Amino acid sequence: MAITIALDCMGGDHGVRVTVPAAIDFLEREPDVSIILVGLVDAIETELRRHGAHVHERLSIKGASQVVAMDDPPAQALRGKRDSSMRVAADLVKEQVADACVSAGNTGALMAISRFVLKMLPGIERPAIASFLPKIQGRVCVLDLGANVDCTAEHLVQFAVMGSCLVSAVDGIERPSIGLLNIGEEEIKGNDVVKDAAELLRASELNFSGNVEGTDIYMGATDVIVCDGFVGNVALKTSEGLAQMLAQYLREEFGRNLFTKLCGLVALPVINHFRNRVDHRRYNGASLLGLRGIVVKSHGAADAYAFGFAIRRAYEEARHGMLTSIGEKMAAIQKTAA
Repeated sequence: MAITIALDCMGGDHGVRVTVPAAIDFLEREPDVSIILVGLVDAIETELRRHGAHVHERLSIKGASQVVAMDDPPAQALRGKRDSSMRVAADLVKEQVADACVSAGNTGALMAISRFVLKMLPGIERPAIASFLPKIQGRVCVLDLGANVDCTAEHLVQFAVMGSCLVSAVDGIERPSIGLLNIGEEEIKGNDVVKDAAELLRASELNFSGNVEGTDIYMGATDVIVCDGFVGNVALKTSEGLAQMLAQYLREEFGRNLFTKLCGLVALPVINHFRNRVDHRRYNGASLLGLRGIVVKSHGAADAYAFGFAIRRAYEEARHGMLTSIGEKMAAIQKTAA
């Protein structure tokens, strides 16, 4: 099955300096993929020449005259920049020219544009931002990570469906286990929304494992963790801050004196292996779930290596028919509820 991916080449902190080389590298790795580079034609062609590449059967350019800045308000990006690279990439998905689109641009603008252009899947009321985090064994999908501050129990169930389908698509797990993020594992814990969501999940056909705590994000056994966007975003940013603090501590301790520097040299293979296991670039790419199309958001500061993982996320979702899977599971849940 041939997959076509539209890339917003102008988005993010680095634009074409990251997106174009990432596209070239990905095409070399995957022979069944075509990529459409969307953005300012001159800038894209200049970057292609810099890498000794050129347009060919699987690599094309779609011009766009505008660029959504990282600080543009979502409403301005939606209404005032209708020929932006972000908007054109989403339009290509809507027109079924592309199977998915990837952007490192303004998150709020991407969400607004994608929701306006692609609309929502039947049975899904709100889109959710989902991404993967490392855990002791493998990785875990967490959603929502910031799209929805206030949620109902029904919204959380919809997030569980979408997260389950995403994990099935990219990790090949037939029935992913689902945990509901709470302040305790007991059924009596949590606010009314979380308690009601737990009841709905227990009654559904999903593989619901019950409540999980914050420690279970990295230490637990579930494949999917569901929460509202407020909780999810705080948990994500707290994790990022902790990782940065630990890295700084390690640098300070190994650089404290000559002896610790020598210890650092001896431990270098272990440190490098550890760094590779927790390298945030390997987890780059957040899926905007619930839309009638596949949209993946890369971190704005991503380098070409990290952006390649965002492209791969879009590729895996399209190749495994994630949208169809979400529709089928939502239909089954609605039938059960009726």
